[in-house]
Amino acid sequence: MKNKLSLRDVWQANKRIRNIVAKTPLLYSEPLSKHTGRHIYLKLENYQPTGAFKLRGAANKILSLTPEEQSKGVATFSTGNHGIAVAYVAEQLGINATVCISNRVPNEKVNRLMRLGANVEKVGENQDDAEAFCYELEELQGLTVIKPFDDIQVIAGQGTIGLEILHELPEVDQLIVPLSGGGLLSGIAFTLKTMMPDIHIQGISMENSAVMHESLKRGVPVSMKESDTLADSLLGGLGPSNEHTFQLTRQYLDESLLVSEETIKKGILFMMEHHKMIIEGAAAAGIGKVLHKSEEAGENIVIVVSGNNVDHDTIRELL
Repeated sequence: MKNKLSLRDVWQANKRIRNIVAKTPLLYSEPLSKHTGRHIYLKLENYQPTGAFKLRGAANKILSLTPEEQSKGVATFSTGNHGIAVAYVAEQLGINATVCISNRVPNEKVNRLMRLGANVEKVGENQDDAEAFCYELEELQGLTVIKPFDDIQVIAGQGTIGLEILHELPEVDQLIVPLSGGGLLSGIAFTLKTMMPDIHIQGISMENSAVMHESLKRGVPVSMKESDTLADSLLGGLGPSNEHTFQLTRQYLDESLLVSEETIKKGILFMMEHHKMIIEGAAAAGIGKVLHKSEEAGENIVIVVSGNNVDHDTIRELL
């Protein structure tokens, strides 16, 4: 099994996934730019067919499997977006997919999984419980587990966002990206830092249950109890034996910051008011951060808007 990420992996992913994954817009945000005094751009991964960036990594991993592996089916564990991505790719390719989720996953995401034809298994109160059950299915049924983040092919798929950003904005100075398991951040940060070592990479997490943030502080992956949050896509542990994303994140991340639930809420409402977009809490964390604290590194800032899979009840409550 390949253990080291390379730029070739990212370029191969870019070619492999092009028929399934959208090349998403890089939108200049005039209201955010006026607020910060910088040039703020939004990388709109909410424009993916599944509504989130996770499609890139899932597509790259599943398309890299052998025909025999694909024929046996795939399984995954997810807080929602990755499961939706795996189900979507499996449906496109005509293979079976089982998605293991915790009971914390919002109903809207559960319904979306079922509409995509996935077998949905609800297990336990956190992603670790869902993960354990997923690996039991691997043993019993011979399914290939598609990890949400800690896999070279998944990370390379997320890294294709970095290629698109550089193509559109080679003068980018800073990247602001949601931080959870680290697949998104490590993929983009590796890609950008390898070609532009001076770019500033900032990871944003919610205040409660920020597992990667706490793990970076302690120097080793840790486990934490999950808490209710608007940024539910950022929940979940790093896995009992994290192989890739912890080290990649530690190597390429310049700054890890926490934002409050109120800050995330303001980010969601700002995007609704000024850009007429409904995005999920994880995607709004970076927006809220620059609204709350606008001291940025450099003139040209890209914020990754990671997805739009938010529960309808949440939006009604915020309004």
